[in-house]
Amino acid sequence: MENKGSESSILSFILGGLIGASLGILFAPAAGKETRKKLKILLEQLDDESRELYEEFKDKAAQGKRRVLKKASKKLNKLSKA
Repeated sequence: MENKGSESSILSFILGGLIGASLGILFAPAAGKETRKKLKILLEQLDDESRELYEEFKDKAAQGKRRVLKKASKKLNKLSKA
């Protein structure tokens, strides 16, 4: 849980970069076909990065769940022995 701020910062940085790149592509003087090609590449990169972030956060959530269940199990065992 102590990394929550840094994870949020990283996500904000990535999203800000992608938004900036998208705006740069949209407002850059280029042919429509070329702009669509660049935008397609950018969206594919965004898709890949978002899937990686999802998997990373899913793994961290699973680790947290296991930690909580382990602690709860230990406390329950202590209570049942008392």
